[in-house]
Amino acid sequence: MRTRHLLNYVLLLALLVTANAMSKSSTMKSNNSNVSESSTDSTKANPFYSESALYFKLPPFDQIKDTDYAPAFERGMKEQQTEIEAIANQTDAPTLENTLVAMERSGQILNRVSTVFYALTSAHTNDNLDVIDSEMAPKLSAHNDQILLNGKLFARIKTLYDQRNSLDINAESKRLIEEVYADFVRAGANLSEDQKKRLKAINSELAELQTKFSQNVLKEVNELAVVVDTREELAGLSDNAITAAADEANSRGLEGKYVLALRNTSGQPPQASLENRELRERIHKISLSRGSRGGDFDNRSVLAKVVKLRAERAQLLGFPNHAAYRLQNQTALTTKAVNQRLADLTPPAVANTQREAKDMQEMITADGHDFELAAWDWAYYTEKVRKARYDFDESQLSPYFEMDNVLQKGVFYAAERLYGLTFKERTALPVYHPDVRVFEVFDADGTPLALFLADFYARSSKRGGAWMMAYVSQSGLFKNKPVVANHQNITKPPEGQPTLMTFDEVTTMFHEFGHALHGMLSDVHYPYFSGTSVPRDFVEYPSQVNEMWVTWPEVLKNYAVHHETGEPMPTELLDKVLATQKFNQGFETTEYLAASLLDQAWHQITPEQAPDADGLLAFEADALKNAGVALTAVPPRYRSTYFSHIIGGYSAGYYSYIWSEVLDADTVEWFKENGGLTRKNGDHFRETLLSRGGSEDAMTIFKTFRGAEPNIQPLLVRRGLN
Repeated sequence: MRTRHLLNYVLLLALLVTANAMSKSSTMKSNNSNVSESSTDSTKANPFYSESALYFKLPPFDQIKDTDYAPAFERGMKEQQTEIEAIANQTDAPTLENTLVAMERSGQILNRVSTVFYALTSAHTNDNLDVIDSEMAPKLSAHNDQILLNGKLFARIKTLYDQRNSLDINAESKRLIEEVYADFVRAGANLSEDQKKRLKAINSELAELQTKFSQNVLKEVNELAVVVDTREELAGLSDNAITAAADEANSRGLEGKYVLALRNTSGQPPQASLENRELRERIHKISLSRGSRGGDFDNRSVLAKVVKLRAERAQLLGFPNHAAYRLQNQTALTTKAVNQRLADLTPPAVANTQREAKDMQEMITADGHDFELAAWDWAYYTEKVRKARYDFDESQLSPYFEMDNVLQKGVFYAAERLYGLTFKERTALPVYHPDVRVFEVFDADGTPLALFLADFYARSSKRGGAWMMAYVSQSGLFKNKPVVANHQNITKPPEGQPTLMTFDEVTTMFHEFGHALHGMLSDVHYPYFSGTSVPRDFVEYPSQVNEMWVTWPEVLKNYAVHHETGEPMPTELLDKVLATQKFNQGFETTEYLAASLLDQAWHQITPEQAPDADGLLAFEADALKNAGVALTAVPPRYRSTYFSHIIGGYSAGYYSYIWSEVLDADTVEWFKENGGLTRKNGDHFRETLLSRGGSEDAMTIFKTFRGAEPNIQPLLVRRGLN
């Protein structure tokens, strides 16, 4: 997750809908039940009305009440409109300072409240925030349109754009002019008044629909959690996992039972361990039914309206479809390029998947069964095949992955070796939940660099998945140092027990910290370009690179020690981990590609081609079949009705993970060729890439770092597709 200052609150809403997806618990309540403006009608009472006085401008979480949000939104929008009107109506000739820099400085209250509000609707929400979210979505959309469709303001920006090559300004300022001009054009600044009127109506309706979709996803997750009657049915799960399921049941008033909460993906973690095939099947079918089973939270009609409106808006703006509109300012640029990349990867991925399925079918037969491999069997038999082939299963690793060791002696250690960073926990600063930890980050010369918030445990008030966000974005203009946060959904163990992570959770922690580094090491002047404010198909690249240190011998040796004995992970176990890196890559690549292809299918249609609610599932099935990924044992990572990425910031952009992985795999080769984990390499990566944010063209930044065009071969080798 990333935040970006400036204007485009339609984009902001889209990004934040993604963050909100599966985060709003219908069971959560707050003591602050009144969300009217009257109770916070003074400047002193509302912490958003002035800049935070805390260290690094950390939001004063201990002072923020639910009743503060709505009035701060209203005042923030009103204040920014006044500021924008003053910029647009001034009689002085447009300059960088009196127009674009003034725009960068506008909307500070709105920026503060939006950042915290949408961060908490992801990380620690409640019913009140749901109500505010629904109320504010169309208002923020209208506010955004008032700015982006302001003719006088656009005329000033266009004057600067036309003069940009003759102005005495630096490269970052010139890019600011070009990017803001492009934002206004893409938002409809050149449309006629009638067209602008229709565009505003579309944007408003989309804002409401996107909010409803994300809230439905969360409500389905809570309502469809799988209730299990007996402990015996949970055979195969660890004692801690069973205790956690009992605790979840107790929290729902279901004493004596067990509740398996759903995660955001189609596949669910317990399926890898549960011996009870009927329960695995029940979990799978419940998971896939989300948003398409009828009832109040059915998302079929919502999604059908969204894709039709997006297609209409794209054509209004001069594009053949929504995907073409979205890709214009990504590194991929065109639907043709994305389609070609996905099409090239699909056949070898499917072929690998079919080989893996054959191995699992043989394992099923060897176990004395005669059923055919099904989707709910895949994770379970993957582990059995892995154990048989490598004499290894995932449960052997967890005792060596105690969470604090992974964080401080793994993630932080790698950052110290690469960039000279050091970390000190700060326990006196306020947080929004007791599980959140705060670390001060120091640069190599000992100067304070950033604050890092670590929020790793799952809870009912938190959306699924893992993400990074910035509470305060670095910028020279405001002299802001970054405040960034990482979030995961690791099951909290029973009181007094250590938090032992899976290998996937360890990898995710390193990945998300790669995003955090992108934010913390940012060194730009304008907040517009700060940190992760880069194209969607570039933003995952630095985070994927940071995953390489998970198994880097020096790093692994430092953090992978047994939580009881302190003994390091045995060499033979590490060798097995490394040997399995390409294991099950056919499945993992295929389920990802299926979701990416589904995303493109939804967004490469015209309004006339958009199905209605009744035809939505048939459209999905046809899209997967036509793309060659309609495998019954491998559903897409997300089905359409709970695919929150395509509603939010990743609409027509889910391909970006594999697109970024080309750059990532090539960069890993560069590190290996140049000596690996060294300050020299880290400083080069920081100086040429991580510090630049969006202040230069993304591919120019990559080529400056790499000294060459990206090479796809390392990715093919990594995934066993060569």
